[in-house]
Amino acid sequence: MINYLIVGAGLAGSIFAHEANKKGKRVLVIDKRDHIGGNCYTEKIEGINVHKYGPHIFHTNNKIIWDYMSQFTTFNNFINSPKALYKDKLYSLPFNMNTFYEIFGVKTPAEAKEILNKRPQLDKLPDNLAEQAVNLIGTEIFKILIEGYTEKQWGKPCNELPPDIIKRLPVRYTFNNNYFNDKYQGIPEKGYTKIFEKLLEGIDVRLNTKFKDIFSNILFEKIIFTGPIDEFFEYYHGRLEYRSLKFETEIINTDNYQGNAVINYTDKNIPYTRIIEHKHFSTENEILSLPKTIITREYSEEGIPGHNEVYYPINTALNEHILNKYLKEAEKMPNVIFTGRLGKYRYQDMHIVVEQTLDLCVKELGCEPK
Repeated sequence: MINYLIVGAGLAGSIFAHEANKKGKRVLVIDKRDHIGGNCYTEKIEGINVHKYGPHIFHTNNKIIWDYMSQFTTFNNFINSPKALYKDKLYSLPFNMNTFYEIFGVKTPAEAKEILNKRPQLDKLPDNLAEQAVNLIGTEIFKILIEGYTEKQWGKPCNELPPDIIKRLPVRYTFNNNYFNDKYQGIPEKGYTKIFEKLLEGIDVRLNTKFKDIFSNILFEKIIFTGPIDEFFEYYHGRLEYRSLKFETEIINTDNYQGNAVINYTDKNIPYTRIIEHKHFSTENEILSLPKTIITREYSEEGIPGHNEVYYPINTALNEHILNKYLKEAEKMPNVIFTGRLGKYRYQDMHIVVEQTLDLCVKELGCEPK
């Protein structure tokens, strides 16, 4: 008898499997893909760790979470400082004094605040992303850096998207291009896949294995399900909406293609959302000086479970209504635990998934609180 059938070898599933195994539980991890690591999976190509499903920068203010992950890897000191390209001109992200100088020509915080304080103000709470963005940084920055990129990313006009999406972007009146405010941030020096190899060491893992093809043939006590919650219930209450990503990866015979790890393309007329240059996620001169580089063009598209990989939940009112129906169904199934970004249908950063999974381990396995 297996104690836990864990569906998904990504972050949530692998951490739970690791902790359950330490507690002497019998676990089986399955994943429909041919590799472990979920969307964090990295593969070494031409000596460069390639983020196969888009870049993942680990960041947190929680030392406990940072120390937990540091058991399995050494993080470098990479700082995410993306650029944005709009109509052949580069801009700094996130919004800071560099951005305000590039757009308005201002050189002091007082000058920047004077301009931004003239932005139109709503006499109510913003109802959508467009209103929230204009409230936050004004119409001009919204048009240059947000509107086109966001509509490509989410496949909807900004006035049809929830306002909380834009709250992820900080606004600073300093010349600071660090995308995150977190105290701890970096990327595993040997790639993310090495973390998952350590997490799943000694555990029965079956790849290329779909949940529906195995669960009726396995005796188990509980399921830890990290896939799409609506897929588990066979879309009984309707399909939830997701966004997916398509990648075009290219090896280029140059040591440096764009000079930065991430450049966003915010013009609506350019089909991809950004170009990733993977070697710049490294801080090692040995890798940065390699004669070749690898880039990935990233395209956003509709995510359909069973058709392509789904990445981002779209938390509109309609989707929340459908989700609540599935959550009520889940309450009737105490032997199934839904977790992770897709299991909870929440757009969560990695450190949040780690924290929630460790909390689950405390509740379910009796682990010591982290």
